[in-house]
Amino acid sequence: MLDITAVGEILIDLTQSGVSGQGIPRFDANPGGAPANLAVAAARLGAKTAFIGKVGRDSFGGFLKKTLDDNRVDVSGMVTDPAQHTTLAVVALDSAGERTFSFYRDPSADVALSVEDLKPELLQKTRIVHIGSVSLTADPARTATLAAAKMGKAAGALISYDPNYRESLWPDRDTAVEWMKAPLPMVDILKVSEEELPLLTGTEDLEAGTAALEKLGVRLIFVTLGPDGAFYRFRGRTGRVPGVRCVVGDTNGAGDTFFGAALSKIARFPGLEGLTVPALEEIAAFANRAASVTTSRHGAIPAMPSLEELE
Repeated sequence: MLDITAVGEILIDLTQSGVSGQGIPRFDANPGGAPANLAVAAARLGAKTAFIGKVGRDSFGGFLKKTLDDNRVDVSGMVTDPAQHTTLAVVALDSAGERTFSFYRDPSADVALSVEDLKPELLQKTRIVHIGSVSLTADPARTATLAAAKMGKAAGALISYDPNYRESLWPDRDTAVEWMKAPLPMVDILKVSEEELPLLTGTEDLEAGTAALEKLGVRLIFVTLGPDGAFYRFRGRTGRVPGVRCVVGDTNGAGDTFFGAALSKIARFPGLEGLTVPALEEIAAFANRAASVTTSRHGAIPAMPSLEELE
């Protein structure tokens, strides 16, 4: 039995790492993609994870598959497509370590994931099926992602969802909101940033926004607040768990680390029925510590902590 099976994009983050003596930006080819990041974050923290996604038959694709395998993520659901290139995302950083994204993705391997590529045995024997919104931007990946969530739900898995908003990947804001909302009726556990909450709910108010999501059937909601930690709503109760301050290397992968850390703990409970509010606050504090470590380093997957580091 797997703890978490993540479905969606895996790609190369060309992350700015400095400038040359001539002032030319330098970029490191880091493994990335939010669902893949989450699978690695949870695996490093002791969870048994798998990843379903597609890469190209190129050096980047081979590198990504090896990276997940080296981090004890089951890669039997990864597909190599000789007709596509592995997706690239250029991640530029400002002086505070905040990111801007440019995607080289039309066409590319992650978007080509199809329903036929899914491995039912991974989706039917896992406690949590995790999806994100980047793979909802276009078909066939959109249909495959929603089908994976339905398959997991039918088999009794919890569905977790991270609606990452990347403006450049959508034709317009209204289309983004429509498809980012599409999985919500199936979702049990949701993580959003405070910037993404208004897209799904129409309000920046944490109490009102999460209450609206709870009414849609989402049972556990995290709102990440950067250095201020996280807000949660569970069984009608809300609270805040303070963050862990650090010197920022870059923020890439911090949210994926937070959610991967939280899910690695939640997967140990017999469904959400066995989760208590005190246990949830301990889980959020653990996830905040993990995210802080990632934020203090550079890259996403390379920056993620091990369980030994956090303990």
